[in-house]
Amino acid sequence: MYPAEIVIPMKEELTEEGFVELLSSDAVENQLSQQGTTLVVINSVCGCSAGTARPGVLMAVNNTEKKPDTLATSFAGFDLDAVKKLREHLLPYPPSSPSIALFKDGQLVHFIERHQIEGRSAQMIAHNLIAAFEQYC
Repeated sequence: MYPAEIVIPMKEELTEEGFVELLSSDAVENQLSQQGTTLVVINSVCGCSAGTARPGVLMAVNNTEKKPDTLATSFAGFDLDAVKKLREHLLPYPPSSPSIALFKDGQLVHFIERHQIEGRSAQMIAHNLIAAFEQYC
């Protein structure tokens, strides 16, 4: 498990912008049982990809009319039970962090894996998400 002093500032980058933390498997199940859309960011300490994932997500939600009903996040390597439960909902995709998932009425409708984040700018990630918001939100 990663030390809190490393993880907390990365968590706050999202929570200070209104993302709710999913800290347990129960919290994941409760959120994904809700009607509507939920964007979940599986946050990560990975420098190159997490460094564009978080800004890209924030750019997307702050620059579109259509957006998910709920913004949520869990941290890989820190919120262990929550991320394990989230990954069950992401099957058949393999574990990937960071990653970004959009759920509608509890069903996965759009997923951005780590390999789709690496080497891409925050703007590219934002454009990808805005297109998904337009389609599903």
